[in-house]
Amino acid sequence: MRKPWIVGVLLAAVLLGACGDPASGPEAAAPPEVPQASATTHQRAPASPGTSAKAPAAKAPSVLYLGDSLAMEAQKVLGQELRRDLRATYTSAPYSGTTLCDYLEGTGKRSLVPVADKAAALVRRLRPDFVVLQFWGNAWGYTPCMDGITYDASPGKYFERYAADMERLADQIAAAGDARIVWVSQGPDPITPDRVRRINALYEAQAAASEDLVADAGKAVSAAGARYSWVQYLPCTGYERELSGYCTQPGRDRTALHRDDDYLHFCLAPTTSTPKPCPVRSPGILRIAREITRMIGRAELG
Repeated sequence: MRKPWIVGVLLAAVLLGACGDPASGPEAAAPPEVPQASATTHQRAPASPGTSAKAPAAKAPSVLYLGDSLAMEAQKVLGQELRRDLRATYTSAPYSGTTLCDYLEGTGKRSLVPVADKAAALVRRLRPDFVVLQFWGNAWGYTPCMDGITYDASPGKYFERYAADMERLADQIAAAGDARIVWVSQGPDPITPDRVRRINALYEAQAAASEDLVADAGKAVSAAGARYSWVQYLPCTGYERELSGYCTQPGRDRTALHRDDDYLHFCLAPTTSTPKPCPVRSPGILRIAREITRMIGRAELG
């Protein structure tokens, strides 16, 4: 297994700075060199799974979840879905503001992830069956390990670096254990839609050249027939209608994916200066978590 467009950039900077997004400048609560993360969490499966949309896999997998603020907000819900549907043993170690290079061993002080939580280090220690990686892409050069490379200034260089970091991280994970990587695709981005499309294509290419997997969670938060057109609301699913609080506008049979003031994150609570798991029911997060769980369950069944 192994156009810069000034108006869009300024708008993104305002929005991302306000919500503490990984692609923004440094958060007010801490300088760039200080990682914004929760403590690594470990969650074990209950003795027997509850009723779910998918039957439990024959073997209970162990899953490690790494990523940026998208993973930070979704970590608790993903753990719940994995434990319930697959009886999984689950560990999460997301760090807001990060990208792939932050989880590489050998990045030292230029990384926002401490040595103990590097991807390979965690794989050696935990021996997971799957490593789930979810990153928006850090297109704005927030983390020092990107060496100032940004999408708006140099798209070609940005994609080359992203692809190289993907391969290097996959190699380090492969050398550390037998885990399969699950790359989580991104949802639509209203500011840089082509960037998202190309990042997702890199994930697909990496998976095609190895035994990696791609969980197309981004499709779960996209409109039918419009994979890369950003939307704030989508029709409620039958599953959401059955769960209190997940169909946010039942009278209109639609649910909110994003807050009015945050086009990127899926948590419907305001983002705080101290990153933490989303504290409220958020349909976008649930949709993403269910797709990741579905992909891992399918892989376990062979």
